[in-house]
Amino acid sequence: MYRLTTLASIDEIPAADWNALAGGDLPHLRHEFLAAMEHHGCVGERFGWLPRHLVLRDEHNRPLAAAPCYLKFNSYGEFVFDWAWADAYQRAGERYYPKLVVASPYTPATGLRILTGDNAERPALAAAMIQGSVQMAERLGVSGLHWLFTSEAETDWLRAQGLLPRLGCQFHWRNHGYDSFDAFLGELSAEKRKKVKRERRRVAESGIRIRRARGDAVTAEEWRIFHRLYEDTFDKRGGLPTLSLPFFQEIGRTMGENLLLVLAEEPAHGGARIVAAAFCLQGSRSLYGRHWGCFTEFHSLHFEACYYQGLEHCIAQGLERFEPGAQGEHKVARGFLPTRTWSAHWISDARFRRPISTFLTQEIEAVEDYIAEMNTHSPYKATGPQQRTGATAPAKP
Repeated sequence: MYRLTTLASIDEIPAADWNALAGGDLPHLRHEFLAAMEHHGCVGERFGWLPRHLVLRDEHNRPLAAAPCYLKFNSYGEFVFDWAWADAYQRAGERYYPKLVVASPYTPATGLRILTGDNAERPALAAAMIQGSVQMAERLGVSGLHWLFTSEAETDWLRAQGLLPRLGCQFHWRNHGYDSFDAFLGELSAEKRKKVKRERRRVAESGIRIRRARGDAVTAEEWRIFHRLYEDTFDKRGGLPTLSLPFFQEIGRTMGENLLLVLAEEPAHGGARIVAAAFCLQGSRSLYGRHWGCFTEFHSLHFEACYYQGLEHCIAQGLERFEPGAQGEHKVARGFLPTRTWSAHWISDARFRRPISTFLTQEIEAVEDYIAEMNTHSPYKATGPQQRTGATAPAKP
């Protein structure tokens, strides 16, 4: 009934077909986003991400489901860390790479990975997709297949097919119908509310002006400056800046409505000079914080550009959630609560599958303890909506 095919390039499927399956809240899985990475060498042999996108078709060759998949020769840019697994393989004289990864490259954003649109047959399509992906991994002879940042329901389906679940933690914010930033602040304890106001005041007192620009309104010069900031951040931290200026310029043209650039400017002779910027992706319901950079350090500017401007934007646009990126316990004091994230892993070799399974079971217990500990530091009043509803797990699709 179903036939699983693989694509060596996202351009092998029409953008309209792929995007109909992806839906509107996953900008990091849009055809335009993945295509721009391929067009400008952000993925491929140089960085060890070879496209092997999965498309499930019916007997009439119509696409019913899809997943962004890559043959990987390293673990860079995944944000679900398996370096210790690779080291164990090497010490045992075995190869960990290549492996297959279902993910959006360099983007630790949660959500659907089995893309089916609003098809009522989603559970059956998901089962066929998971089974087909494992069979493909077996044919390729890879060490494993890894589905990253899956939804809660998908994780259950993957577990039912024998994949090993892995629990992680990020810090997310949920919009409880706030009509203003002050309304959100009103849900915080007095101490945390004063802290946020003090940080925002320090940015204003430094003379910095903040401006939010949609991607299709960003000028060529602003993209150039932002990319310098992006590269500078990686240079400072010893990382690898894989996303090129032409990549950002292309997605600015092709999906500008899904991009948000927060620009921090200081007065300069004859106008203003950009000194920092934050880049976000926007879906129909969610905002996803991604990249940040600054030429000059200003007190609390990172919090303003990366968190408070995003919160204001979500409230103004009626967005339900804000994922400001991976890690960062300092986000808790600013309104972001610990949230479970999931991945699922198929390990080919039973000699490694058993100890990895044991490790993941123990890790889940440790992460649950960590989430419980972080929740004790919630900045919200005991009677606030964030406290009443929890906000420790992504919504099921």
